[in-house]
Amino acid sequence: MDLRFSERDETFRREARAWLQAHLEHMPHGSGDTREGFAEHLRWERLLFEAGWAVVAWPRAYGGRDASLMQWLIFEEEYWGAGAPQRVTQNGIFLLAPSIFGFGTEEQKRRLLRPIAAAECLWAQGWSEPGAGSDLASLRSRAERVEGGFRLYGQKTWTTRGAFCDKIFGPFRSDPGAPAHAGLTYFLVPLRAEGVSVRGSARLDGDEGFADVFLDGVFVPDSDVLGGVGNGWKVAMATTSSERALSLRSPGRFMATAERLRELCKQSPRGADPVLRDRVVRALLDVEAYRFHTFALATRMQAGSPLGPEASLSKLFWSELDVAMHETALALLGDEAELENAWTKQYQFALAGPIYAGTNEIQRNVVAERVLGLPRK
Repeated sequence: MDLRFSERDETFRREARAWLQAHLEHMPHGSGDTREGFAEHLRWERLLFEAGWAVVAWPRAYGGRDASLMQWLIFEEEYWGAGAPQRVTQNGIFLLAPSIFGFGTEEQKRRLLRPIAAAECLWAQGWSEPGAGSDLASLRSRAERVEGGFRLYGQKTWTTRGAFCDKIFGPFRSDPGAPAHAGLTYFLVPLRAEGVSVRGSARLDGDEGFADVFLDGVFVPDSDVLGGVGNGWKVAMATTSSERALSLRSPGRFMATAERLRELCKQSPRGADPVLRDRVVRALLDVEAYRFHTFALATRMQAGSPLGPEASLSKLFWSELDVAMHETALALLGDEAELENAWTKQYQFALAGPIYAGTNEIQRNVVAERVLGLPRK
């Protein structure tokens, strides 16, 4: 792996940094998980798209810049380093779109990708169900074949920003007689279709974007099956590899957090505590290690190597790193951590990291069995 960036990459970095610095005043500051904040974030997302920064590594035909995967990582470093917000389009851009590129028909690519990039169609992930979270193969929502498509029945839960989005994507059981992993099909479902009910559910932090989605005979045409009937597990596993290893949590996000933690340590009266200083240094070192690991992963991907079960290693590392950094921040804040501030809210979100994208307990099983080759218990 060559750790030196090319002049082309450095030029790309300077261009991205200059644009972001010139548009600091347009960055939203409210939560994207409230209705008001979501609308503010959408204005920002559309500004990114108009300037060509929404999906830099996509082909130009779909709104991208034809940038390399390494340049996307550079953009992510600059994006988070500028204090820019979490992307409310992330489910469409970082989770669904890679699956469309990998499994979609040409018609689906033409119809779906550009509206995702332009924040014209907002997507939520319809995976988790009551009783089926990390064990996705145990899901019970079903799809019944009818003329021209399928009718869907069941419930999806923990649907992030489902209360605000236009559509959901996810697997349904289309063949109840097949083995658990073989009887799934991946569907793209409008949330305003007849038979869909969306019920918002408030979180402990007061944000309102979470939702339960109920489906009662919702018709989905064959044109909105992704990857072919019965291939839902294959599409879902490709999505999870992307989610866990690279696209959802790039190093740039954690680099920005680590720099904020360093500044907090300098300013806090508790920053002289050698134990806390060691924790800050450990965070900085771990972030750098994750950055280099991701560069190595991107280098292999650019050479044609697919993401595999090793993605679970990345997910374990970044989710636990995020919690550790925020716990250190709260220790530095001391009693001030009881007050509502950015660190407290972000700590609450970090606690979800070991759960979403597959619980860390499940990820350890994946690593043990599929990476290390250890036997099942």
